[in-house]
Amino acid sequence: MVERTRKEEARAARLREIAADVFGWDTLLPGQLTAMEWVAAGEDALVVMPTGSGKSAVYQVPALMLSGPVVVVSPLLALQRDQIAGLPDDDAAAGAVAVNSDVGAAATDAAWEAVRRGEARFLYLSPEQLAKDEVVERLAQTRPALFVVDEAQCVSSWGHDFRPDYLRLHHAVRRVGRPPVLALTATAAPPVRREITERLGMRRPRVMVTGFDRPNIRLEVHRFLDEDDRRRAVVERAAAEPKPGIVYAGTRKDTEHYAAELAALGLTAEAYHAGLRAAERSRVHDAFLSGTADVVVATSAFGMGIDKEDVRFVLHASLPGSLDAYYQEIGRCGRDGRPALAVLHYRPRDTGMQTWFAGRTPSRETLSDVADAVHDDDGDDAAGLDELREETGLSRNRVTAAVNLLEEAGAVATGEDGEIRPAPGMTPGRATERAARAAQAHRRTDRSRVEMARAFAETTGCRRHFLLGYFGEEYEAPCGNCDRCDEDDPRTAVSAASGPEERPVHPAAARYPVGTEVRHEQWGDGTVLSEDRDRITVLFDHAGYHTLSLEALAARDGLLTVVRRPGADRPEA
Repeated sequence: MVERTRKEEARAARLREIAADVFGWDTLLPGQLTAMEWVAAGEDALVVMPTGSGKSAVYQVPALMLSGPVVVVSPLLALQRDQIAGLPDDDAAAGAVAVNSDVGAAATDAAWEAVRRGEARFLYLSPEQLAKDEVVERLAQTRPALFVVDEAQCVSSWGHDFRPDYLRLHHAVRRVGRPPVLALTATAAPPVRREITERLGMRRPRVMVTGFDRPNIRLEVHRFLDEDDRRRAVVERAAAEPKPGIVYAGTRKDTEHYAAELAALGLTAEAYHAGLRAAERSRVHDAFLSGTADVVVATSAFGMGIDKEDVRFVLHASLPGSLDAYYQEIGRCGRDGRPALAVLHYRPRDTGMQTWFAGRTPSRETLSDVADAVHDDDGDDAAGLDELREETGLSRNRVTAAVNLLEEAGAVATGEDGEIRPAPGMTPGRATERAARAAQAHRRTDRSRVEMARAFAETTGCRRHFLLGYFGEEYEAPCGNCDRCDEDDPRTAVSAASGPEERPVHPAAARYPVGTEVRHEQWGDGTVLSEDRDRITVLFDHAGYHTLSLEALAARDGLLTVVRRPGADRPEA
């Protein structure tokens, strides 16, 4: 056991004191205090904790010990507002402000002045705000003491289409003086954790992972062939379960349909999606938080970071695009520790729609247009993102996503001034080709995530074992709280003939423990995420998720070689 210094003990004592006196937290959850100590000591850190476990406290408490403001990159305006409202309102607590598209010019200037004077310790920004040169320049003048990235899973490659500005945060960190970086997320498998730390340019990061399991959430999946039967089942389940609850639907039209059906039954049901006006979205958000809405039927646009403990159920009316998204969404129920329910209503045809969505990356034509514009502006007239948008006529997100792919492919680079220049010796044609290959790799990975969601829906084994294995966490089945582990209900019990216990553990399983870095002769480098008796699931860097038969691996020597075992300092020879 490493002996702690007096300075470290004093730091921990001060953190406990602030937590109790300012925030009213007499006890801290496992992992919180350790992560707080890392932050207070000025170390880069990645913290992976389940939804509702108090990730925000990791920066809120040590912020009162730091010498400058704390920048918090938060993805949703409603979430920024909730986080600010949740801070203590007394003289001992640090103030907080947000700079976003809802704030007028006068209020924005007042917010920056409050930060400059030290009256506001927390500054909340969206990643899109940090794509603006004037915001980065003003932020650099405040000399931030900590840069916090909330919902840090968006920094990984799966966020390339969702919020492309997340993938450019490392440039903002560098331009504001390179303060210590804290990344927070509820879901990140080992390869995703590594990608987050690399994409944020973190230095010798400390990593805290407290576990993914939420044992109080019951997991169920119901399969349907007929769409009308599924719709009816979703409405009936949402109506019957204790409230409040959330229903996730695949399209805006479906949110309206389910909300209307539930309202016709006398429930207070609200639809929520990105097509609504901002004021209407805020109204629905507030109604749900206050308890005046029984059910919110939403697309994935609702719920990220929502601070409501008593949500009793989360129903999915269709297959989610990935288990990453699914686990984030079901994590919004049962945060009070009481029993909660997560039900996926699945049709095999859902995979077609999700695979189509998963194929969305910038087209070759878009990549070519942006590459041409970067080369046209080479030299003294190098362009930033705004100039590239003007020159190409493309939308903000499309240009940002294209630049991210070009940068990932090593075809362009962003300088200290935020200007984008071609790599030495790079032609527009070569740049486009390299970025197109990177886009294809993203599409393969995204489509493999759809396949993993389908595999979860169709598994005959313990669902919790499957779900936690996806995130690289070993779990001994049965869990006793999923439909596949039920023994008392003959409608859902799995027979011995179909259950996982009938499959013997393959001798080769010992060669590929969870966390092993491997190399496949076709798919390249990857990491073993889970082992299920006679098969393993591997996340490959450029080919996505694949489930491999251990028998097939044993029969073909060299197909999958071990590069590094868990905990090893050096690769294997």
